[in-house]
Amino acid sequence: MATQQTRVLARVAVAPSVLMLFIWMIVPLVLTIYYSLNNYTLDDPTNFYWNSFANYKFFLTDPAFVKSFVASLEIVISVLVITVVGGILIALLMDQPFAGQSIVRLMVLAPFFVMPTVAALIWKNLFMNADGGLLTWVSQVLHLPVVVWFTNYPLISIIIIVAWQWLPFATLILLTAIQSLDEEQKEASQLDGAKPLSYFFYIVLPHLSRAITVVILIETIFLLNIFAEIKVTTNGSLNTANLPFLVYLTEAGDHDIGSASAGALVAVVLANIVAFFLIRMIGKNLEA
Repeated sequence: MATQQTRVLARVAVAPSVLMLFIWMIVPLVLTIYYSLNNYTLDDPTNFYWNSFANYKFFLTDPAFVKSFVASLEIVISVLVITVVGGILIALLMDQPFAGQSIVRLMVLAPFFVMPTVAALIWKNLFMNADGGLLTWVSQVLHLPVVVWFTNYPLISIIIIVAWQWLPFATLILLTAIQSLDEEQKEASQLDGAKPLSYFFYIVLPHLSRAITVVILIETIFLLNIFAEIKVTTNGSLNTANLPFLVYLTEAGDHDIGSASAGALVAVVLANIVAFFLIRMIGKNLEA
């Protein structure tokens, strides 16, 4: 058992790391709160004064705020549906024995390791380019009209890119869960003559419930902060700017540090509300 002296030494040993972590987290937060309560623009930095909650009012009443909030929800919900449903289907296929299984698994997981900026450039220039992209070539071969993706379907294009990046993650988690399914349950269902759909809905899907919840939680946290894909493809035009990108436009475009700081805090609060409900959902799921 640890003595009082060893416990004190342990606390002293970790204190510098904890202090540095605290400073690293709290200093930016305090500065953001401070700037959000003041009028501060880079165009006129000398005109710096306390304006209370005017920045929050300006940001929340901006028509772009509602549009960016809706865009954030559309991106998150659409990507979650695509990755969870697609991840389950791919995981079921990858769980079956076939030749070259290891190579196929590596290829399926590869997109997850591609940087967001690189992934957006690949899709923008190689796949969705209206002049010579792969999808344009396929449309021409099939005698279909060429789609100008980032003009006609900008938000859908971003959703496709982000889903392509996160589908491997969902597949990996769900495949691991499928492979942990009790072999006795599989054999019992086969002996009982269970049909494939009944086997999936009554055995596989309930077994995947916890894994699906974890995928939803982790993906949501990251999907709320999508930025590079929007910046590279549409630069926030055509109603594709989400909340983080709106904060960026407020700072980079208007040079309004005060309003951008207020917007960043609003985005953090909304993200924490979403995370709170997701954690509660996971807790209930794990207790079940």
